[in-house]
Order: sequence, then C-alpha cells, then structure tokens
Amino acid sequence: MPSEGKPLTIRLLDKEFVIACPEEDRKTLAETVRFLDQRMREVRDGGRVIGMERIAVITALNLAHDLLRDRLQASAQAEAVGADVQRVMGKLELALLGDSSGQTV
Repeated sequence: MPSEGKPLTIRLLDKEFVIACPEEDRKTLAETVRFLDQRMREVRDGGRVIGMERIAVITALNLAHDLLRDRLQASAQAEAVGADVQRVMGKLELALLGDSSGQTV
C-alpha cells in the first residue's frame, strides 16, 4: 500500500514548488521533474513563448501530443502484428489440416 505523500520541493525553470509525494515515488518524480524542466526550457529558449504559465501549457500540449501520437502508432503496430499472427495461424491450420486433396501446404 502506498505511503502518504510528504512535502517535497521541486524546481521547474528556477521556480520552486512544494508538492506531496510518497517516499517510494521520489526517485521517479525526480527523473520526471528533470525531464519536464528540460522540455520547458526548450520551449522557453525557443523564444516564442513568454511566461511560466504559457510555457507550462505549451509544454503540456507538446507532451500530450507526443503521447497520443505514440499511442496511435503503437495501436497501428499492434493491429499489424495481429493481422500477421492471424495470417500465420491460417497457414498453420492449412498445413496441419491439409487441403481438400489431402496434400499439405
């Protein structure tokens, strides 16, 4: 059972935030904060977005877009693999059963 979250100070774009985090999640959260800070800095350093809130929103949109794109690609790949498996299973069935003339494929 997860432990209760304890206060933890994180830094994003040199601004501190205090959040609750269970002890067992702190390592993963630290990696997440580094990743998010890097992405927010990329948006900020691009020079087209100004202000912490706007940078956070644009970064969130970029990350959500990447996630959905990756999910769609994974789904398409899973469908392709499923079709391949079905095709191989069909060939195996034919090979095991043989065609109507009694020959195997």
